[in-house]
Amino acid sequence: MKHLCFTLITTLTLHSMTQAQTPVPPKAAVKPKELVTNGHTRVDNYYYLNERENPEVIKYLNDENAYVDQMLAPVKTLQDKLFTELKGRIKEQDESVPYKEGNFFYYSRYITGGEYPIYCRRKGSMQGTEEILFDGNAMAEGHNYYQLGGYEISDNEELAIFSEDTVSRRLYTLRVKNLKTGTIYPEAIANTEGGSVAWAADNKTLFYVKKDPQTLLGYQVYRHVLGTDPKADVLVYEEKDNQFYMGLHRSKSKKYVEIVSDHNGVATEYQLLEASQPNAAFKTFLPRQKGHEYDIVHYQNKFYVRTNWKAENFRLMEVPEGKTADMAAWKEVIPHRPDVYLGNMDVFVNHLVLGERKAGLTNIRVINQKTKADEYLDFGEPAYVAGIGYNPDFNTNVLRFGYSSLTTPSSTFDYNMDTKVKTLLKQQEVLGGFDKNNYASERIYVKSRDGVQVPVSMVYRKGTKKDGSAPLLQYAYGSYGYSTDPGFSSTRLSLLDRGFIFAIAHIRGGQEMGRRWYEDGKMLKKKNTFNDFVDVSKYLIDTKYTSADKLFAMGGSAGGLLMGAVINQAPQLYRGVVAAVPFVDVVTTMLDESIPLTTGEFEEWGNPKNKPYYDYMLSYSPYDNVTKQAYPNLLVTTGLHDSQVQYWEPAKWVAKLRTMTTGTNQLLLHTNMEAGHGGASGRFQALKEIALEYAFMLNLVGIQQ
Repeated sequence: MKHLCFTLITTLTLHSMTQAQTPVPPKAAVKPKELVTNGHTRVDNYYYLNERENPEVIKYLNDENAYVDQMLAPVKTLQDKLFTELKGRIKEQDESVPYKEGNFFYYSRYITGGEYPIYCRRKGSMQGTEEILFDGNAMAEGHNYYQLGGYEISDNEELAIFSEDTVSRRLYTLRVKNLKTGTIYPEAIANTEGGSVAWAADNKTLFYVKKDPQTLLGYQVYRHVLGTDPKADVLVYEEKDNQFYMGLHRSKSKKYVEIVSDHNGVATEYQLLEASQPNAAFKTFLPRQKGHEYDIVHYQNKFYVRTNWKAENFRLMEVPEGKTADMAAWKEVIPHRPDVYLGNMDVFVNHLVLGERKAGLTNIRVINQKTKADEYLDFGEPAYVAGIGYNPDFNTNVLRFGYSSLTTPSSTFDYNMDTKVKTLLKQQEVLGGFDKNNYASERIYVKSRDGVQVPVSMVYRKGTKKDGSAPLLQYAYGSYGYSTDPGFSSTRLSLLDRGFIFAIAHIRGGQEMGRRWYEDGKMLKKKNTFNDFVDVSKYLIDTKYTSADKLFAMGGSAGGLLMGAVINQAPQLYRGVVAAVPFVDVVTTMLDESIPLTTGEFEEWGNPKNKPYYDYMLSYSPYDNVTKQAYPNLLVTTGLHDSQVQYWEPAKWVAKLRTMTTGTNQLLLHTNMEAGHGGASGRFQALKEIALEYAFMLNLVGIQQ
C-alpha cells in the first residue's frame, strides 16, 4: 500500500533555530461535545472536525499541511535525493508477463515517464498486432486522481466494460468500449463497485453492483442492456443485511454469473445465474448460515467448495450441479488439518491446485486428478511468499504462479504440472546495481506475554551489526485475517543500504498461522494484536537487533490503530512512528452506522451498542486513551476523501495528542486534500510519499545522506 508521508526535524535541529524561527503547530479549536452510550458519557473536544464542508475545518487541515511544509524544509534535499534514488531503481519502460484468454494475449506496459499503465492485447500470439485497450496516462489527463477500476471482456471479445474513479472515494462510473471501433458507448452508470461486473453470454447484457453513496456499501445488482437508458436497468438482487459485502463475477468456466455476499468471519452466500439465460432469476447456491464461510469453483458438472463447515482451517468438498443446497450431497476431497490453513484453490482439466499455509508460510500444492499424485513446490528460502497466479484456461497443464522473498524480487513462473519443469518468465528488474547476495533474511519466533510464539521475518544488508546500533523499522497490520507476507520491495533498499533492519511482525489478527491466529486477534481478544507487537519490539531491543532510540514502528489503516494502541501502551520503546490513514477513533466510528463500512465491521471489532463490546473497545481505542505522557515522534497521514478511514479520525487524534503529550517530540499531520485511502494514484507520485516517509526516519537517527 502506498501512503502519503512527511517528515520531522530532530530536536538538535530545533535547538539550532531561534525561537522566532521555530514553526508553531496549529491549534484546533476546542468545542466539547458529550457522547452518551450505555449510560456512559465521553467528552469529545474535536468532534466538529467531521464537518468536511466547514471552511473552519478545511482551513485547519490546510494550516496543518503548511506546518508540515515548514518542518520538512531542513530535509528537503534528502527527500529529493531519496525520490531520485527510488525512481532510479524502477525500469520505467516495462511490460507485464502476458496471459492467454480466448484468442488473445493480454498484458500491460509502462512508458518512460508514464504514471499509469497502458493495457494491451495481441491476437493469436505476442507476434500479433498490438491493440491498446486503455491508455491510463491519456485517461488520467486533467484529473488530480485517477484509478481504472478494471475491465471485463465480452464473450465475442469485441466489447469491454471498464470503470473509473477520479475522486478516490471508490465510487466508480461504469462505461462500455467497443474494441473494434474504439467507440465508448454513451451510457455511464455512476456509483458502482467498479470491478464487480460480468457479461452475459449474449454480448449485450451486463450485470453490475450499485453502491450506496453514503455508506459506500455495494448492496444492489442490476442488469443493463447495451443501448438502453441505465435508468431502466432491472434490479435482480438486493442485499438486505448491511453487514455483508457484495461482489460479482463470471465463473472461470464462463457458465455462471456469480453474486457473492460475504460477512468476514460470519457467513457467505452465493447466487448463481446461467450466463446463457440473462433474463432468468438468480438461484441460491447454499443459504447463508451463521458461522459458515465458503467459496466455489465450477468445473464440468460439479462445484469444488472450500468450506469451514466443521473445519476451522477449511477443507475442500465437491458437489454436483443441482444438489448444491443439499449438504448431504457434499463429498470431501481434502480433509481439515489443524496445522494447515486452506487459503484458496484453482482447478484445471487434469489438476487441482491448492494455496495453503503452514507454520506461517505459504505453500502451493499440486494434485493430479487422474493419478492422485501429490506434490508441494519447493522454494528454498526461510521467508517468502508464493501464490497461485491468474489462470483463466481450464484446458492446460501449465500453472502460472508468483514468488517473492525479502531478498528475491517479484517473480512470475510457469510450472508444467506433468513434467515438473519450472520456467521463470520474468523477475522484477531492479536497476541501480542491485545484487540479492548483498542481503540476508531471517525468520525468528518471539514469545508473547501469554506464551504464544509470534513469527517475525527480517531482512538487512549483510554486515549490519546486531549490537543495538542499527536502526530498525518494525511493520505490522494484524486485522481482518489479512496476512502480511515477507515479499520484496525495491523501495525498502534505501533503508537497508543505510543500515536499517526491516522486520515484519506476523501478529495475531492476521491469518499467517491459520484461522485461530485470526480469531485470537479480533473482537474481545483484540488486545493480543497490540501485545504481540509490543512484545516483539521488546525482544528486538533486548537481543540487540536495535535499541529504543533507533526503533521505528509503522502501520496503516487498521495497522494505524495498532500504532495508536502501542504508543499508548509503551511509548518509550519507539524513536518514531508512522501511522498512515489510522483507524484511531474506534468507539465513535463504530457507533455511527452512517459512516462508510461501519456495519460490516461489527464482527471484527464488536458492536459498541452492546455494553461488553463498548467497554472493551473503549479500553484500547487510541483516541480515547491518550494520556499525559511523553509520546514518540509521530508522523500521521490521511486523505480528505478517504472512504475507509475518515480524515477526521487522525485529525482529532493529533489535536488531542498535542494537548496531552509531556514531551517535546513533534506530532505532525498531513492531509492529502485530493486523495483517499491509498494516497496518490500515480506510480511516481507514490514514490514521493515514500521518500517523505524515509526522510522522517533517517533524519531522526542522524542519517542525512
